[in-house]
Amino acid sequence: MARRDTVMRMSVEQPLWRALTGYRVLTMIYAIGLFASAHDEFTRPWLAVAYFAVLGAWTLATLPRVASAAACTKPFLAADLAVALTGILLTPVADAAERVHGGGPTLPSIWTAGSVLAFAIKGGWRWAALASTLVAVANLVERGNPARDTVHNVVLVWVASIAIGYVVEVARASERTLARALEIEAATREREWLARDIHDGVLQVLAMVQRRGAVIGGEAAELGRMAGEQEVALRTLVSGGLVPASRASEDAARGAVVRTVEEDGPGDGGPGDGGPVDLRSLLAPHAGSRVSLAEPGAPVLLVPRAAREVAAAVGAALDNVRRHAGEQARAWILVEDEPDEVIVTVRDDGPGIPEGRLVQAEGEGRLGVALSIRGRLRDLGGSADVISVPGQGTEVELRVPKDRQRTNDPRGKAEQR
Repeated sequence: MARRDTVMRMSVEQPLWRALTGYRVLTMIYAIGLFASAHDEFTRPWLAVAYFAVLGAWTLATLPRVASAAACTKPFLAADLAVALTGILLTPVADAAERVHGGGPTLPSIWTAGSVLAFAIKGGWRWAALASTLVAVANLVERGNPARDTVHNVVLVWVASIAIGYVVEVARASERTLARALEIEAATREREWLARDIHDGVLQVLAMVQRRGAVIGGEAAELGRMAGEQEVALRTLVSGGLVPASRASEDAARGAVVRTVEEDGPGDGGPGDGGPVDLRSLLAPHAGSRVSLAEPGAPVLLVPRAAREVAAAVGAALDNVRRHAGEQARAWILVEDEPDEVIVTVRDDGPGIPEGRLVQAEGEGRLGVALSIRGRLRDLGGSADVISVPGQGTEVELRVPKDRQRTNDPRGKAEQR
């Protein structure tokens, strides 16, 4: 199967940039409309017209600059704020003095808030405090005295911009935390896949070599002893800590980064998917003189990956029967094809599992039930229940929902949310 790293970006602030883009256009139109409705009262209307020509061209030309944090650079923010401050300071020159002292709007009006909000979204509350303070000073200079309405507007812009900047900082921290959690989840899944493969192959071979070596004796006994030591060491490694999650070096301004691992192959929904597979054909090789298979007369169709995983879980259950109940133990496999799910039951006539033994085995690194059986079914969106009464055998019930075989595929798809 082909494996590849998938990089996903998470940016909770991107909607804020889109909203800011629309806000700048609408407030530009609003400011021009205010001037058009009162241009006769201006002492130097030509100066206002020139400013609005610059403001309109600047707003439309810089729309891509406020589309994301990466595009909104420090030089742009400085120039954008300069346009707003220039408009505020030109107001008493272009407008009538009585309108200015009477609380009339400045030339850029509420367009100025968009410039301050860009500082808040880009740099957080500290940048917002700096920009809003400069706007406050410009407003006080424009009015000439700290009138009540001027102070009210200044405080409103100052508090609102700082609050938005703080919210953006908190959102970014939460975004990084979530990205880290998703990376850890993906790394844990990767370790579980690896542990299942090792358990189904290497560990069982080492255990068999250890048993056969003890029976044969001589040099084979020494070989078996060494195989037993390696089995213990490998189990400890498999059941150890988490695989360290990757750390991305990309620009954090473009959003938090999550790395996951995807596998492409038949049955994973990729180009190699060959369509549904009859589960009966995969379970048939398990039948034998000591294993009876009861199945429906019609095909039991599952997507290829789900069918393979269920068959592997059944194989792991039968391996446990042979290992713990003995080679002479009998086992029965029952396949049930329900409308919403497929149920496979593996039952044996062995001595059963003592209470607490599964928990103890998992603590010792013996993860046959935890990973090779329960882990596989969990990844398919199903469940695996182990029912055992000492002296009455063991029953393993595997359930696979038909409508969740693809949506719960953990190989990169569940992480892409």
